[in-house]
Amino acid sequence: MKRMNLPNRITMFRVLLIPVFVVLLMLENYLPYYNFIALAVFAAACFSDFLDGHIARKYNLVTTFGKFMDPLADKILVSTALILLIEFEKIPAVVVAVILAREFIISGFRLIACDKGVVLAAGYLGKIKTFAQMFMCCFMLFTADRTYNKFLFFKIVDVVGQIFMWFALIMTVVSLVDYIWNNIDVLKDDKEKKSAQ
Repeated sequence: MKRMNLPNRITMFRVLLIPVFVVLLMLENYLPYYNFIALAVFAAACFSDFLDGHIARKYNLVTTFGKFMDPLADKILVSTALILLIEFEKIPAVVVAVILAREFIISGFRLIACDKGVVLAAGYLGKIKTFAQMFMCCFMLFTADRTYNKFLFFKIVDVVGQIFMWFALIMTVVSLVDYIWNNIDVLKDDKEKKSAQ
């Protein structure tokens, strides 16, 4: 069996950081500065997203596994953070529902494409959406501990997090429309494609 290349190993490392991140947020009543530690783990996972893509492109190590697993790892990471942030009352459940619905629709597209032997990589707008969601989560995690809400600096950070939330929500919808528009042929049956030709 062929060993994973470095970018793919970094991607899998990102997946392994997710349960660590979850456990840290569950230690709210037991671990001092739990949200800052969880934020550091989340930020490291986010940085690994940039790192694996950069290495893969620079050294021509792009693989089918990477095209599939990299965006999936991002989805699991961000979705986990968003769901947990509902518990901390940092983000409305309806916003998370829209974001998750978008991911399910895209995953459906990828499954159909995979069945036809086509691998659909993440689009440019999708990457902007992911970065916006990651930044939003970082700001919200920073202010997750309500103990610090009385400080002005934390109130400002909270407002920035809300701005990123609305930007991320807009990019979620825009990137979905763009993705469907650019890959609409995936939904066509082979017979329809032949008749169209």
